Amino acid sequence: MLTKKQLDLLQFINKRVQRDGVPPSFDEMKEALQLRSKSGIHRLITALEERGFIRRLAHRARAIEIVKLPESLGGAAAGFNPTVIDGDRPDVERPSAAQQITSVPAIELPVMGRIAAGVPIEAISQVSHNVAVPNAMLRAGGEHYALEVKGDSMIEAGINSGDVVVIRETSTAENGDIVVALVDDHEATLKRFFRRGNAIALEAANPAYETRVFPDDQVKVQGRLVGLIRTY
Repeated sequence: MLTKKQLDLLQFINKRVQRDGVPPSFDEMKEALQLRSKSGIHRLITALEERGFIRRLAHRARAIEIVKLPESLGGAAAGFNPTVIDGDRPDVERPSAAQQITSVPAIELPVMGRIAAGVPIEAISQVSHNVAVPNAMLRAGGEHYALEVKGDSMIEAGINSGDVVVIRETSTAENGDIVVALVDDHEATLKRFFRRGNAIALEAANPAYETRVFPDDQVKVQGRLVGLIRTY
């Protein structure tokens, strides 16, 4: 049994896959269902996956496969037969709006441990593994590194726990930038940066977390967010 929101989302995803050949983005789902944040979409997607209606495919952007549909949406009774349209099968006709799959140049960046998107944690500076990042994400130049996100305080900025963020090394930031901030030389956190006179405000993108304000000499900017990688 699906809730109305779950059914609405499944129907929306199915229509977009049939029309475009690819599922909608989380932003498009959020708009279609008139939800305030993408965290609500994430919960609906998880519920649909747990009930066996969809499957998320690893290492592919926006990769959601519809496994089955309820009878109210023309499922088993209509002979629904799901396929994944990804350009790898020459026997499947490509939808008119589908884009050609092309390879893009990428570079491997070191993942320097975890960064807190919540209560600050100890800064970690040891490389745990590498991650491939498209060159276009690094167009600003300079040195870059990656961090795995832990916590949910940036969820309304589209950053979930478990995501990998790509950071450009810099010691300066503009108001509103999402930065890696080092507090008192040992606590690292991912937050929006705002300068308020002689103080620095580190603002979460989740109303459950309060904005933290420090004297400016207690906060050092270690880098600015330039990209995000998500694995389902």
